[in-house]
Amino acid sequence: MFEFFSDKLNNLYSGLKNTAQALVGNVVEEIDEEEMADILLDNMEDSLIGADIGVTYASELTDKLRNKSEKLRKSYVRDFLKQEFTKTMETLPPPVLNYKDAELNIYFITGVNGAGKTTLIGKMAYRFKSSGKKVLIAAADTFRAAAEEQLDIWSKRAGADIVRRDGADSGAVVYEAIQKAKNENYDVLLIDTAGRLQNKYNLMEELKKIKNVIDKNAKDNLREIMLVIDANTGQNGLQQSKVFNEGISISSIALTKLDGSAKGGIILAIAKELQIPVKLVGLGEKMEDVAEFDPKKFIDALFKE
Repeated sequence: MFEFFSDKLNNLYSGLKNTAQALVGNVVEEIDEEEMADILLDNMEDSLIGADIGVTYASELTDKLRNKSEKLRKSYVRDFLKQEFTKTMETLPPPVLNYKDAELNIYFITGVNGAGKTTLIGKMAYRFKSSGKKVLIAAADTFRAAAEEQLDIWSKRAGADIVRRDGADSGAVVYEAIQKAKNENYDVLLIDTAGRLQNKYNLMEELKKIKNVIDKNAKDNLREIMLVIDANTGQNGLQQSKVFNEGISISSIALTKLDGSAKGGIILAIAKELQIPVKLVGLGEKMEDVAEFDPKKFIDALFKE
């Protein structure tokens, strides 16, 4: 497990009851062993889609059950779903956040406004600082004054430094931050970016510009292009992932507000359709409330009796 983010996992997995009910409980509880298999499977498919795993994945799972000779008993379906969910998660790259000692580590953080991006960056800064790392934040969402103000507050709380140039070109802010990080031997550079998805083209062009600045000045130091998604957005989170992945090829996802959400099935949908791992999860409001995602513990929590 990654040393900076691995100590809060139990808090998260004890808070997955709503997702477990939506994704497993509701599906299994609907099974009436006296009903016709086709009716059961149609109802099951609807329940799985409602649990935010995506139409394609839900159809694939129920089609596999249609081809089984076993009677659709609750215990059999439960075991089948656990096995299939586990296989899906096992196809992903390891969920460990990339980090190299004795080098600058750049994390390019993106996501739509309201997903919890700025808060996550503050929490990441705090956790890195608490581990003795020298941390710099680049406030590259220069068009939304509230974002810069909020990030400035988080940086002070975390004890991190910040490069902030209100209203300036986002690429110029990132360039300045990279030069400062290199010249002053920072361990971590966290880059906040805009998230105005209502104008998708302009947003993607801005993010591509920032990526080009990183590639030209510190390509070997870029560890993650991380998309932040609010777990409560459900299937909208899958669509966001597709848009950002097409634009800048994201390497990982941070899922905020997962504890208490009933829409954690989005993790499986993204894994199945995009093969992108969730690496960090948000747990609450405290500074330390961010943890590395553990696929096995996630699956076990979904099927806990």
